[in-house]
Amino acid sequence: MMKENLSNKRYIVDERILPEAILKTAQTKELLAKYPVLTINEAVKQVGISRSAFYKYRDGIFPFYEAIKERIITLQINLENHTGVLSACLNVLAQSGASVLTINQGIPTQGIARVTISFESEDGVIHLEDLLEALYAVDRVLSVELVGQNNL
Repeated sequence: MMKENLSNKRYIVDERILPEAILKTAQTKELLAKYPVLTINEAVKQVGISRSAFYKYRDGIFPFYEAIKERIITLQINLENHTGVLSACLNVLAQSGASVLTINQGIPTQGIARVTISFESEDGVIHLEDLLEALYAVDRVLSVELVGQNNL
């Protein structure tokens, strides 16, 4: 049996189950990104983590949206079959800087249309969490699900 290489696997994990050191590393990285004038020393002191723990975990933890730099993202959106709902979703994507590559809508059944949309970012970065929330906030959108993402 061939041994599986685990070094390149990625997981999406709920932050509630992460150890404190990893969460604080993520918080430190967010501080450093938000306030570039901060030193690592200042940031780790603010968060309450040791520098050694920060250096140990910093290359292994990043916000969800950073995982999609330079990628094609595919979403599945379930929406009520009502005029203008898909258009509103496409407007949200356009406002986020997404460049839509494909749209596939099945025939609505029981008043629900399933739409699959693939897109990429014009500037290389889309804050996916914010985008998913904005799509879900569109009136008559029932669900939004990340189906996949591929390296370009």
